[in-house]
Amino acid sequence: MPDPAPPIPSHPPGQYAAIQADILAAVRRVLESGEYILGREARAFEQEWATYVGNTHAVAVASGTDALCLALLAGGVRPGDEVITVSHTAVAVAAAVEQAGARPVFVDIDPLSYTLDPARIEAAITTRTRAVVPVHLYGCPADLEHILLTASQRSLLVVEDCAQAHGAIYRGRRVGSWGALAAFSFYPTKNLGAFGDGGMVVTGSESMAVRLRQLRQYGWGESRISQVKGYNSRLDEIQAAVLRVKLEHLEEWNRCRRDLAAAYSCLLRGLPGLQLPVEPALAVHVYHQFVIRHPRRDDLQAHLARAGITTLVHYPVPVHLQPAYAGPARPPGSLPETERAAREVLSLPIDPGMTLAQVEQVCAAVRAFG
Repeated sequence: MPDPAPPIPSHPPGQYAAIQADILAAVRRVLESGEYILGREARAFEQEWATYVGNTHAVAVASGTDALCLALLAGGVRPGDEVITVSHTAVAVAAAVEQAGARPVFVDIDPLSYTLDPARIEAAITTRTRAVVPVHLYGCPADLEHILLTASQRSLLVVEDCAQAHGAIYRGRRVGSWGALAAFSFYPTKNLGAFGDGGMVVTGSESMAVRLRQLRQYGWGESRISQVKGYNSRLDEIQAAVLRVKLEHLEEWNRCRRDLAAAYSCLLRGLPGLQLPVEPALAVHVYHQFVIRHPRRDDLQAHLARAGITTLVHYPVPVHLQPAYAGPARPPGSLPETERAAREVLSLPIDPGMTLAQVEQVCAAVRAFG
């Protein structure tokens, strides 16, 4: 019998093995420093991340959800406001909006990029609309030019959700440098992931940065007196130290993802019924996920499982149809492109630790699907 195919990596341990010595040295540095919360490592990572993104200020927080919530609050979103965003994404987006006291208003997506369709914004605006949150889903930049144009015309705040798009580029600038604020997640499976949870808000506004630093720690001013009502959302020093090490490798890992995506696209191009990811003009996709779509998605997924290939569906139930968020304002059928995507999308394995042989293995199985 032939040797079994090598396992396809789907989690970050391979990254750890490659940079283990540097990670352990960074953790040891923290343990020996006696600083464990908002110390030198977090401050250094904030500066390095702001520089990498191409923005002025970065404020480290405890999670990507907190990053989005605090960004909305720092931008002036208040209870009763409405925030326009998408339903084809992680539920964390809606949760963050509601944690800020606002109400998410879902609009449909562009069927090729899976990101917010700018043409849908105007019809969703009411007297309560305060902000727009475009999600750079799967590592693909949203159409920021047209989103920002509409938002500017209607005096709306734009907060980029960059949780899946570390390093992605739109019109020559990294995502996270376009909106008034931007939120990043460092959940372990992200393109830049910690060994726990973590998040970051970036902004070009000094006043917003000051407010973010208050909000993340009880609303404290310099004297540890609460100037505003705040939260407890702080990135710990160990995670900051780990992320500093990994940031040095992010560009290399993103290049690997793009190379793997190119191989997938070459080997799968032209298959009947199969839609491949699209990279928008003047954008650089970083392929947090490699997402195909097929009208017989469930059958294809079962076929691949029988071949020993693990795939995932991001996301099987749109947020507006989940029990916590369902309601008469958005009944089934109200967001047709979102709902069709939920029925058809399938994430194939992609990780910087994959080999071309493993991509070929996956593609051979996809091509064998009837």
